[in-house]
Amino acid sequence: MAETERPCVLIISGNDPSGGAGMAADIQTVSALGGHPAPVLTSLTVQDTANAYRVSPVDPGLVTEQAATVLADLPVRAVKIGLLATAEIGSAVASLLGDHSNLPVVLDPVLVAAGGADLAEQALEAVIVEQLLPLATLVTPNALELVRLAGSQAADRESRARVLLSSGCDWVLAKGADEDTVGVENVLYGKSGFVESFRWTRLPGHYHGSGCTLAAALATMIAKSVPIPRAAADAQRYTDFALRNAFRPGRGQNIPGRMAGAGHRLG
Repeated sequence: MAETERPCVLIISGNDPSGGAGMAADIQTVSALGGHPAPVLTSLTVQDTANAYRVSPVDPGLVTEQAATVLADLPVRAVKIGLLATAEIGSAVASLLGDHSNLPVVLDPVLVAAGGADLAEQALEAVIVEQLLPLATLVTPNALELVRLAGSQAADRESRARVLLSSGCDWVLAKGADEDTVGVENVLYGKSGFVESFRWTRLPGHYHGSGCTLAAALATMIAKSVPIPRAAADAQRYTDFALRNAFRPGRGQNIPGRMAGAGHRLG
């Protein structure tokens, strides 16, 4: 395939050995949507479909060496950032991407596992706000991440999103799946504030890797030069499809059926 038909997405994230979230989720999603994934590992984790139990960070220099080698070789069209684990890795990634400011960046600020375990040290939060948000095209926080990154001063979802936007990112897609609501509402905000609300049926059960799936789908759409509002709609539609085709291979949460959407050519 020509590069324009299979755009390259640089993925910077951690490994989940259960295959439910992290790098496996990202690779499956990018591939299913017609992109080429270039995986850069930030950490090894001990986790299953129920929860995470240990995070072992990769040396920050090795993280940036992996990414720099890919960037020198492949025509990367977008970057997807997931688990960074430590402030030092976050700073190293920010320094590298600062030299590639033309690349769109989708930042999924992973702080906590779906099962509730911490995946990142607290010092990373300041690095995300001060160093990574200014480089980000689109940020995809869930409710907890939005509160932790925006701080206690902001009282509601929109004011929290505005705090993130004031830190330098262009767009915020605030996710609502972990809120105690009948349905799921995700809201897209731009520099001028509210842009669009997306409402989805809340599906039964719990899912491992839904946030990774959404962020990776967004990066793939953006790599195809799809405008952000349409990319947000398309990526959520794909994610909803994957959740509806989820399966439960272990004793914990459901895993989205990402490859069930293989051949989807959204955008």
